[in-house]
Amino acid sequence: MICNTAKDLEGLKAAGKVVGYTIAEMKKSVVPGMTTRELDEIGAKILKEAGAASAPQVTYNFPGATCISVNEEVAHGIPGSRVIQAGDLINIDVSAELNGYYGDAGVSFQLPPYNEKLQHLCRSTEETMMSVINHLRAGMKVNEIGRVMESEARKRGYRVIRNLCSHGIGKSLHDKPNEILPYYEPRITTVLKEGQVLTVEPFLSTGAEYVDPQADGWTLSVADDSRVAQYEHTIIVTKGEPVILTRA
Repeated sequence: MICNTAKDLEGLKAAGKVVGYTIAEMKKSVVPGMTTRELDEIGAKILKEAGAASAPQVTYNFPGATCISVNEEVAHGIPGSRVIQAGDLINIDVSAELNGYYGDAGVSFQLPPYNEKLQHLCRSTEETMMSVINHLRAGMKVNEIGRVMESEARKRGYRVIRNLCSHGIGKSLHDKPNEILPYYEPRITTVLKEGQVLTVEPFLSTGAEYVDPQADGWTLSVADDSRVAQYEHTIIVTKGEPVILTRA
């Protein structure tokens, strides 16, 4: 989507605000002993009260209002009976539709007792996301996103998950470009346009470079003992500093 009207900007900001607030409230609510379904119910309640709909449910009939992934799970974890434990690495990914506009964001964090390696992984993933966002300008090639993302990850001692991508968004959950690779692909020659709406979502890994689909048809996990963190914002590309839509 290209955001080129005041109506579009206000709609995108409103959807993004709901997403950011939902993630912040869910993160504050996590305690050991609760199930991922109970955590999802908190997110579902916030979305409903805001007049928003779960974008994964609306678009894909996903069996939850939000995606909650724990430890070896990396993305698209289905909320259910899994009990959250002290020390778990948790990812909350919220996508919402509000009045025809979509926002998408995610955060990874560890519950205490803290492990410095996991703390560093989460900090590094957020730093990588922000480095990519701050780098983007209208007129740049789309493949710069992957080049910067992989470079920033390596600088911090991590790999990127190569089969999970950023994407366009706006008036649908997934818009063109449908897959923005997390590594440099020289054959991609398209450029970022002023007003273009997209997500920036690095997945940094301590080892594995690919995630595998699980039997439930949704959850993506690592096959080894690697750990992966994700941070994500929805942004608008401009000639100057990008507009971040999904801050809390």
